[in-house]
This record gives sequence, C-alpha cells and structure tokens, in this order.
Amino acid sequence: MSNGYQVNQQSNNATPNQESITGVVQRLTFHSEESGYTVARLQRPKVSELTTITGSFAGIQPGQTLQLNGFWREHPQYGLQFQVVNYKETKPATITGIEKYLGSGLIKGVGPVTAKRIVAHFGLETLDIIENQIVGEASPLENRLHEVNGIAKKRIAMIKKAWNEQKAIKEVMVFLQTHGVSTTYAVKIYKNYGDKAIEIVTNNPYQLAVDIYGIGFITADQIARNLGVPSDSEFRYRAGITHILNKASEDGHCYLPQPELVEQVCQCLKTDNHQPTEEAILSIICHHVLS
Repeated sequence: MSNGYQVNQQSNNATPNQESITGVVQRLTFHSEESGYTVARLQRPKVSELTTITGSFAGIQPGQTLQLNGFWREHPQYGLQFQVVNYKETKPATITGIEKYLGSGLIKGVGPVTAKRIVAHFGLETLDIIENQIVGEASPLENRLHEVNGIAKKRIAMIKKAWNEQKAIKEVMVFLQTHGVSTTYAVKIYKNYGDKAIEIVTNNPYQLAVDIYGIGFITADQIARNLGVPSDSEFRYRAGITHILNKASEDGHCYLPQPELVEQVCQCLKTDNHQPTEEAILSIICHHVLS
C-alpha cells in the first residue's frame, strides 16, 4: 500500500501469534472503497485508550461491533496496531451502541436523530425487529417502523433496501471465510462480483484466477478443494492448462510443445489422491482448439 498507514512487515520470518479482540468501531481514519483497506479506531471493553486496527473490510462503519482475529504490530510512526486477518460482526448489546450503529451512515435513510427515535421506541429489540419484522417480505409486521413518529414510507423503503444490502455483504463474507478465503481476498471477490459472489465461486472457483488480481491457480485450487470440487473437475483441468501456458508466457515463450505442455499440466494437477492422465489432458486441449 502507498498510504502512510501501512504497517511495516516484520523483519524476521517468525509467524506472530494470532489473538482475538472485540470492540466497537469509533471512527475510520482511512478507508479505500476500491480495495477495502482500512485503518480504524476501536473501543474495547475495559480498555481506556482506543485501539488502532488495520485490514481489509467489505463494509465498515462507526458503531459496528466486531470480533477480530489477528496480531499486534508496532508501526514506526503510528505505534501499536492490531492487524486483522479475519473478522465477524456481532450485534451491539447496549442502547447507546445500537443508536450509534444505526445512525453511523451504514443504513441509508437513518441518521443520528432518526436512529435515536427508533431505538427510543423499540429499545434493545430494535435490531431484531428490523432484521425479522421490517425486512422480511412475508412478515405481517413489516410496517412496524410506522409506529415511530416522523418516519415516512419512502424512508422505510430506503432502510429496508440498505439493510438487505448489508445483510448480503455479511453472508458473502461469512461464506468465503468459512471456505478458507482470507479477508483480503474475500473483500476483492465481493467488490468484483457483488451479491453474485457465492453463486460464481460455488459454480467455478477457478474463475477467481481470471477475474481477481492476486489470486492465481494455486490459491483458486485451494479454495476449490475447500468447496469440495473434485480433483478431476473439467474446470480444474482447464485452469491448470491455462496456468501452465501463462507461466510459459511469463518466461518469454510463445508456445509449448504439446508433450511438454501435457507433462507440466499433469504434474501441476497431481495430488495425493489423484493422478491426471495424458488422455484426459489431451481431450481438454483438443476441445479448446476445436472450440
């Protein structure tokens, strides 16, 4: 990163011990909409000073309560920072936390004043009501927000739309992280595919090597394994062939002789429980040429 907030890498090869911390986001010091890279200040329970956190986030706003996994690093200019490896959002547990969460700008159509009115009416049940009664299309209690003075029908529609968008982000992030995708890549995948991320990654995780900068065949292959994609999948074979040809191109070659290509692809696709055959590789190559 070129911004001044990046934490320097450790000079040795030791892997830092990961820890877990929880807190409420107080403010954003830096946030890149393109990459998701963020520097934020976190209020932790029973800790008087704010904690600086850095990492990639698909969506982050003041007022969010986050459980973060990562490790501590000392920045030469900005001091001690917590570098986030992965995270999940939890619901605010206090009236003040809920007010700040709703009024943070996370939900379009709700500012601090409106948030205060909503929470004053619904109390600690506010988020559950929005999640289960206002947003749910089939719920007979969909219009509970009409109980709050000063909230027009148009604003209720905005709140519903914004809440559903945030819910979609969370679902994508949870899905990707559950299947071994790092937070950094998960953010890139969501930024690229949006709400279709789960569908695309499930259908063909090797598409990530084509569409997402920084994800190559090896990373996509690991994600595919975590998703249960079989080792002899045609998607995997096609991606392996493309991977070997791209490597040859990077090495300055214009082409590879077929026997050499087949040999390298077989070696690339070999696993502990799968040995590709030359016939299978040739079948895919011929299909590529003919199509």
